[in-house]
Amino acid sequence: MRIIFGCRTILKDWQRLVLMDERTKGALQVLFALIVIAAVWYVSVDIEKLKELGYAGVFIISLLSSALIFIPAPGWAAVIAIGGVLNPYIVGVVAGIGSGLGEITGYSVGAGASNIVKKEMDGQFRKWKDWIRKNDFFAIFVLSAIPNPAFDVAGIAAGSLGIDWKRFLLACVIGRTMRYVLLAYLGTLALTYF
Repeated sequence: MRIIFGCRTILKDWQRLVLMDERTKGALQVLFALIVIAAVWYVSVDIEKLKELGYAGVFIISLLSSALIFIPAPGWAAVIAIGGVLNPYIVGVVAGIGSGLGEITGYSVGAGASNIVKKEMDGQFRKWKDWIRKNDFFAIFVLSAIPNPAFDVAGIAAGSLGIDWKRFLLACVIGRTMRYVLLAYLGTLALTYF
């Protein structure tokens, strides 16, 4: 009988955890993103050392620099520098994948914040949101491919709209890969001609 009572208690605790209200779930998503950002900020002082790791270093640098929200990081500079030494195509692909994965922090903040705060933000954010709502994959792809300091806003908007995270990630990785392949080849050209 004790075993049955213990199992019921565990089941009820599990149900409470899984069925938490949307505000709590949103707060946990934002907290997760903030913890990742703090960890990246702490580790970012050693980014120069990561260049020595080759392709793995490019992946880590791109992942960490994209995980920061509204804080510029030198991910693109490392791609140009390392693209001049290693195969630029592989550097671009590895950096694109790392950068796309890093952008999940902005998406998580948006998804979590939408569950906490239901009111709309300012007009500019609303315009971004409307465009992303209508053209989700294409919009994320374009905004991630071009050098765009406001991409964090797009990630937050995509998360707050509830766009499927796999769709967001795929569009982001493809766009970032295109950008970083071009930047890596720029590094190769710079090293060749200068």
